[in-house]
Amino acid sequence: MKKVLLVNSNTEKMPYPVPPIGLCLLAARLQDKYHVEIYDGVFDEGAGLAEKIGSFRPDYIGLSIRNIDDMDMSGPTTYLDLIEKSFVAAIKDASSAPLILGGSGFSMYAEYLMKRFGADYGVFGEAEETLPLLLDALDRGERPALPGLLTGSGGCLTRPGTYYDFSSAPSADIDLRVDFNPYRARGAYGVQTKRGCAHRCIYCTYTHIEGGRFRTRSAVSVADEIESACRRLGQVTFEFVDSTFNDPPGHAEAICAEIARRKLDVRLRTMGINPANVTRELFDLMLAAGFAQIDSTPDSASPAMLKSLCKNFTLGELERAAAIIREYDMPTMWFFIFGGPGEDERTIEETFGFIDSWVSPLDMVHMTMGLRVYPHTPLYDIALAEGAIQAGDDLVAPRFYVSPRLSKESLREIITAASMKRSNCIPIYESTPPPAMMREAMEMRQREKLDEPMFRTLLRIRRRMFREQGLVP
Repeated sequence: MKKVLLVNSNTEKMPYPVPPIGLCLLAARLQDKYHVEIYDGVFDEGAGLAEKIGSFRPDYIGLSIRNIDDMDMSGPTTYLDLIEKSFVAAIKDASSAPLILGGSGFSMYAEYLMKRFGADYGVFGEAEETLPLLLDALDRGERPALPGLLTGSGGCLTRPGTYYDFSSAPSADIDLRVDFNPYRARGAYGVQTKRGCAHRCIYCTYTHIEGGRFRTRSAVSVADEIESACRRLGQVTFEFVDSTFNDPPGHAEAICAEIARRKLDVRLRTMGINPANVTRELFDLMLAAGFAQIDSTPDSASPAMLKSLCKNFTLGELERAAAIIREYDMPTMWFFIFGGPGEDERTIEETFGFIDSWVSPLDMVHMTMGLRVYPHTPLYDIALAEGAIQAGDDLVAPRFYVSPRLSKESLREIITAASMKRSNCIPIYESTPPPAMMREAMEMRQREKLDEPMFRTLLRIRRRMFREQGLVP
């Protein structure tokens, strides 16, 4: 049986480290025909990769590139130099096995990264169908030509005609494939219940990579995965990592009902609650299942900006969702993006009016300034038409869109001033807590036996700091 090494090159650990669920799902897809192992570079950042290659001696090496940069306009951190030095160079020094690139970051800049890293092959989008076919061809000594495949010899990318049938996807079984212990303190066990997205937010890359419709797993299969992991690991936090958790309507409800029916003693959280589909029935089921935290990502609370960003909900629906979140006292991290097409001081004030009226001061508001421009998105076309970018810009080095009605400097001043008036509003450039604050938060949680989400503990400390500086009552 030939051997495949899948390498996770993501080293970002803020706001919390993320296990390589995509590679684990891919390993599960390959395991019947290949001996598959994963090298997880999150914590040692490539230091042990050469040793792993030397001991495992893989026939094929797949390198996943998740992030290109951190999307922070005020001072972006880019990751490609680190990936090249600590992962690509280590692979080439230690092995002559074919190097195959993949991952969401790779898929956005596939041709560029193929050339830069000198890879043998690259897989656009989902690899569960393309990679097995590629490996089969290589096993037979053939030159593969497949949809979604790039070759180092200059083969052009053709988009896959179909997408992976995610309804039959096996469980990721993350803890059986990587060491989960380092993730226990601040991370979570990722569970993916669907792929694709039917929405059309102007800046988003999901539809380009995963397609424009939801492909869902059954509630039974999702609950089976969680129950199995619980038996192996005991009490851990599970995070649903879908683009939006409560889309399509009824899917999240079925999953929560199945988890509650089994009376699993679990702690759950999720990103991407869509305000359009928030109901009391959903929250009743979420509480019954074991939810302890959610993320809500409306991006704006200005009617004009919701239309500009092509969100699928109205301000009224957003206010209704916020009222239910407050009613159920669900700890929530809110995410807003300022500076999109048409944004001005008035629309910014409308969003802060919503925050002041509807968001609990115990909940965190994460504020991003400017929109990272990606190819193959409506925002790209807008930025090109307005002269914010030029035709031919590869956009690998991060470029950010800010409404012509504002400047980057004035936007930062507005957001900074707003954060100084609201202890729960955190600009992106302050989203990484200082080490001293993290230590104090950990000590506080242990001393006071706090079981709340970490962000609420950090906000306790921030409120105290504001009071000491006389910034808030």
